[in-house]
Amino acid sequence: MAVSRRSLAIVLAVCCCYAAAVSPLSSADSTGDFLKCLAAGGLPSQLVVPWGSSSSVFTSIRTVQPICVVTATNASHVQAAVLCGRRYNIRIRVRSGGHDYEGLSYRSVRPEAFAVVDLASLRAVRINRRAATAWVDSGATVGELSYAVAKADPGLAFPAGLCPTIGIGGHFSGGGIGMMTRKYGLSVDNVLDAVVVDANGRLLDKKAMGRDHFWAIRGGGGGNFGIVLSWKVRLVAIPRTVSVFNIRKTIDQGAVDLVTKWQMLAPALPDELTIRAVVQSKQALFQALHLGTCNQLLPVMSSKFPELGVTRADCREMSWLESTLYINSGGTVTTPVEDLLNRTTSLGVFTKNKSDYVKKAISKASWEKIFPWFDAAGAGIIIMEPQGGRVAAIADGDTPYPHRVGVLYNIQYMSFWMDTAAVPDWIRNFYRFMEPHVSSNPRAAYVNYRDLDIGENAVVLGGVTSYESSRVWGEKYFGAANFRRLALTKGKVDASNYFRNEQSVPPLVTTK
Repeated sequence: MAVSRRSLAIVLAVCCCYAAAVSPLSSADSTGDFLKCLAAGGLPSQLVVPWGSSSSVFTSIRTVQPICVVTATNASHVQAAVLCGRRYNIRIRVRSGGHDYEGLSYRSVRPEAFAVVDLASLRAVRINRRAATAWVDSGATVGELSYAVAKADPGLAFPAGLCPTIGIGGHFSGGGIGMMTRKYGLSVDNVLDAVVVDANGRLLDKKAMGRDHFWAIRGGGGGNFGIVLSWKVRLVAIPRTVSVFNIRKTIDQGAVDLVTKWQMLAPALPDELTIRAVVQSKQALFQALHLGTCNQLLPVMSSKFPELGVTRADCREMSWLESTLYINSGGTVTTPVEDLLNRTTSLGVFTKNKSDYVKKAISKASWEKIFPWFDAAGAGIIIMEPQGGRVAAIADGDTPYPHRVGVLYNIQYMSFWMDTAAVPDWIRNFYRFMEPHVSSNPRAAYVNYRDLDIGENAVVLGGVTSYESSRVWGEKYFGAANFRRLALTKGKVDASNYFRNEQSVPPLVTTK
């Protein structure tokens, strides 16, 4: 699990309870009234875990902590939390059941009275094989969705990320990049409908929320436009047998040349084939998913990328469901697919993540300078995922996710460390080093790899966030045009800025 740079890694279990303290901005009266309101609104006491509860396990949140956590089990619980929060000036943060790189779904960097609505118990997946659609609750994980779809019909799948413990609500809210993005687009490109609790506690579907609101929730970032409870998605057809490979190359084996060529090749390959590149410990790992057999894959590799030297022995055939585990684990073949249903993670280290987009291939000479940044200890890693194909065929403004036309690949930077809450210099120094090689004006970033280093909101009179200050980070995630449209939509659906965090879209209200 990836966690905030300011907080210890936390095991995120199915039944999620948090240790909490009353925020400096909340009084005992308002806190008590809020909790009484929840009870009057029909929430059973066992679903509200207050400050000081003996059942709390989230004891390592070091910044401002929530008053309580509402472990909602139906829509009315979420509505009650919003209505009671509005009445007693207690804000709501939402956790979808997975993990959050900056932890903004369950903590606050600034003093603020807030509660957490946890959706981990809202996790149903309802599949319509005939229509090739599914309704999936936000509290389900990517692993649970993938497992349910494949078990219902091995000829169907859904394009999402590889990490099985990601919460669906957060993943969809930011876009959803995965190994089938080039063939079928992002996760949000396949969202057909949704059910959301808005800032007034109303339960809305696509028709009721309107065009702009539905547009905004499909990539505009989590925690901005209400609490999405469930998503209707289009399932995609896949062959029952796919092929994969994991090939690792050292510098002496030509890793620099291979990554240099990969940059232009990977976005232009047939859409059925995705090859991502991972650099760590001065090595490059090439991971592939091909929607077809090895006999179909090998001639393509021989023709397009002979330098990688893929042989029949490197290629493995399996089901699509098995491939998600194989690629995510780096090539493990003994893990049962039921592990996709495991909602916990054993990662017990500090992490920090950043991101970039590359539009112009980085030169070989520059890669020769990049590789030495990754020492044998393996504390730093970059994951590069190609674009092109279907994701680039969709206009930048069709969803809030703008990183489409002209983008070669996305970079995710990750740093791991033990024993201290201080972020190592490595990741920030390396990020600065990469600046000449990546997109600029603005230097783009992926909202699902949230990064507070690129900017935080400035809150002005009345608790409303300054639009101008938010553009610093917002245009990096969404582009100028999309960010303005998101802010205008926020002004329509949540003008009082009830749903907010350190990187939430501000309301922009105009008279035009």
